[in-house]
Amino acid sequence: MNEVTVIGGGLAGVEAAWQAASAGARVRLFEMRPIKQTPAHRTDKLAEIVCSNSLKSDEQGSASYLLKEELRRGDSLVMEAATATRVPAGAALAVDRQQFAEYITERIESHSRIEIVREEVTAIPRDAVAIIATGPLTSDALTFEIMKLTGDDQLYFYDAIAPIIAADSVDRSIAFLAARYNKGGDDYLNCPFDEEQYAAFYQALIEAKSVPLQRFEETHWFESCLPIEELARRGVDTLRYGPMKPVGLRDPRTGREPYAAVQLRQENLMADAYSMVGFQNHLRYGEQARVLRMIPGLEQAEFLQFGQIHRNTYINAPRVLAATMQMRSASNLFFAGQITGVEGYVESVAMGWLAGNNAARHLQGEELLLAPPRSAIGALARYVSGAETKNYQPVNITFALLEPLSAEQARSVRRKRDRHLLQIKLALEEWDQWLLKVWKNREPILVAAS
Repeated sequence: MNEVTVIGGGLAGVEAAWQAASAGARVRLFEMRPIKQTPAHRTDKLAEIVCSNSLKSDEQGSASYLLKEELRRGDSLVMEAATATRVPAGAALAVDRQQFAEYITERIESHSRIEIVREEVTAIPRDAVAIIATGPLTSDALTFEIMKLTGDDQLYFYDAIAPIIAADSVDRSIAFLAARYNKGGDDYLNCPFDEEQYAAFYQALIEAKSVPLQRFEETHWFESCLPIEELARRGVDTLRYGPMKPVGLRDPRTGREPYAAVQLRQENLMADAYSMVGFQNHLRYGEQARVLRMIPGLEQAEFLQFGQIHRNTYINAPRVLAATMQMRSASNLFFAGQITGVEGYVESVAMGWLAGNNAARHLQGEELLLAPPRSAIGALARYVSGAETKNYQPVNITFALLEPLSAEQARSVRRKRDRHLLQIKLALEEWDQWLLKVWKNREPILVAAS
């Protein structure tokens, strides 16, 4: 069959369809709405944004900017629509949601090589080149099919994301390196509490404001991803016998076991980011910053990612996918978007961009694209295909995921912001060179950020 099938008309699906069609493939884009609605969507438009209208920061010194800029330079339909429907939001890229969806729907409908099919897909095509881009609210029927395809134990329904903190914002005069009972070496940074500090933290935590549940989210929690604020409400000592258990630790300042302790686990090979062990939560971001900075040693914490818990459907991608978004066990099948284990609108678009280009290349017998290593898209693809599988969790793009500067490059710039700007500069230079090399049949559209 000489066409690419794209399942799902969300942000990743429309980007995948657009890229595949722009690369010369014929595309059938399946969207089940309005034949079958989800609990979250309200219209039949493609690329309907159901939560925030913000596509996050477009400030030139941010990792989020880098990801957007790569997509802009890669002729992204979603970035084109965002530019056309942008609304004032400071340094953030925010859109008029209705106009945004209408713009994309019109562009997809008018593309000569894309056919929109309004029906639910309940079986995965096994003899066609297909991209599964069904998002976090995949229908029950297709979820069952994905489970059969990837393995019953390789599909998740709820994510529990702990906050991630910049390593250099932790006060090392308070936090100390140790593992419980000295098992495994100094693998954790430990933030020790005395009894008075714990009491104040506990009270602030149980009184903090949570994010209101969306209509499409379940109202009960699974034990495996119980928010810390819900766990705390079970009793004042519950955290001390759970994620804040101090046993087996010794505070070098006192020589004694602390009353409670928060453990930080190294997040990446560069050791410039630490995750808060067991601290998934459903608090508002401002409340997280306020309450979590009450933890000794985290008074000046810089949060690279706040904690989240919400309904999600995503595969254990490192077991299933290559960095091309192609299934390891079925070369004709690709995944794209949030179902791969990326978090965020633009991150989902990026995986759609990559999957769409590669599905067309597979159909045409061409070598598949591997995004350059310095790029944000390359970093996300590297994570999706190569992260630790045991505790695989969705991520946003952050500098912690990007390839670090060399020691010599890092010495040339002292300020963190300048290091980030250099990372972005080098990444975009590599991205432009790569685009010119791999795009044989079309010219990349180089769009300067406004």
